[in-house]
Amino acid sequence: MSETTTELPVVVIGAGPAGLAAAAHLLDRDITPLVLEAGPLAGAAVREWAHVRLFSRWGELVDPAAEKLLAPTGWTKPAEDTYPSGGDWAERYLQPLADVLGEQVRYRARVTGVSRTGRDRIVDADRDTQPFVVHYENADGHEHRLFARAVIDASGTWSTPSPAGGSGLAALGEKAAADRITHRVPDLKDPAVRARYAGKRTAVIGSGASAFTALAYLADLAKSADGTGTHATWILRRGISGSTFGGGEADQLPARGALGLAAKAAVDGGYADAVTGFRTDAIEKTEDGRVALVGEDGRRLGPVDEVIVLTGFRPDLSFLGELRLGLDERLQAPVELAPLIDPNQHSCGTVYPHGVNELSHPEKDVYLVGMKSYGRAPTFLAMTGYEQVRSIAAHLAGDQEAAERVELTLPETGVCGGAGLFDEPEASEQNDGGGCCAAPATLTIGAAPASSGGC
Repeated sequence: MSETTTELPVVVIGAGPAGLAAAAHLLDRDITPLVLEAGPLAGAAVREWAHVRLFSRWGELVDPAAEKLLAPTGWTKPAEDTYPSGGDWAERYLQPLADVLGEQVRYRARVTGVSRTGRDRIVDADRDTQPFVVHYENADGHEHRLFARAVIDASGTWSTPSPAGGSGLAALGEKAAADRITHRVPDLKDPAVRARYAGKRTAVIGSGASAFTALAYLADLAKSADGTGTHATWILRRGISGSTFGGGEADQLPARGALGLAAKAAVDGGYADAVTGFRTDAIEKTEDGRVALVGEDGRRLGPVDEVIVLTGFRPDLSFLGELRLGLDERLQAPVELAPLIDPNQHSCGTVYPHGVNELSHPEKDVYLVGMKSYGRAPTFLAMTGYEQVRSIAAHLAGDQEAAERVELTLPETGVCGGAGLFDEPEASEQNDGGGCCAAPATLTIGAAPASSGGC
């Protein structure tokens, strides 16, 4: 890379947790970052689930380099053992961090393309010596471009939820029934949203933390004075097993365990029925305006008033089409990372901390980080993203020893992400030991030996 190229900024796509942490680590290494955020504020995606509580504590949600950047401003770190909502995370940490970065964060800047200057993906000649060119649009549609020495894509997967169809495609009729379908956990504290689900029958499709959250919310609504008649039909593509509701009291993330137990209580209490082995093939409007779900095996469920589709997310790779990415054919995650996070192989979600080596691509100096690095894999922790960007920043600064050093300890009951439900204070006092492997009882950031292993 030429001296002129090294003077260019590192473009970071997305002002969410991983993107802003990347900027903090780059500054700590005396490298200039430029963060492009499609939304009007920091943590725009996080704000869309502001009503949902995370199952990670504040102590696991603040990046060390970011905290170092915030400290001189008088920022006060929230109590480490408390659990924020998405809104808390955005307002009390992400936005203050973005404010410290100042003009190094550009809002309403949606990236539309990334390439090498003067080189499409076919051309080999002098490819690695050319700077990146990044095209983006403002909210008014005006097009811009800038040049970068490296690109860190932390744009996440929130904007591309997976459909209801069991084949990975939208179920037949899914688009036509869009007025009855949401791909988000509903905010039942919002009067208008609450009225939409109160007293209604709702199908919840999915088997992860978000589905647990929706089931628990709907059960709470059913118990309330204005929620009489509220009922959920929980649709699972697999059967119910010992792991269906997560780790329970043995989960080393106690809030995540409590979330699974809340979903189980919704089923045991009769507020939700579980339908197993059902892969949705079609969603049909009924004569009364409701919808029925048709399975691949011909089974028919419903009618129901609403459908909540929580089948995961997938990365938007459309604006990276001119780059040479090395992605696993199944997960759409970097090929070196994919075997570590493949849900087909990791029954308890084990993965050791990873960095620049696992995140590199045939295209030099471009990295997918945070949720986007996991492709379609359903598990992620913010701490994992912080370790990723710390390693990448060290590599870009020429400190390979630091780039390859592990500075994170994770629970071996799994690395999970997304949102959780944890409002019971006594649950935070439960013993969170156990699990399938010998793992630390708490999540810590700091120097630690490399750790692998599994169940």
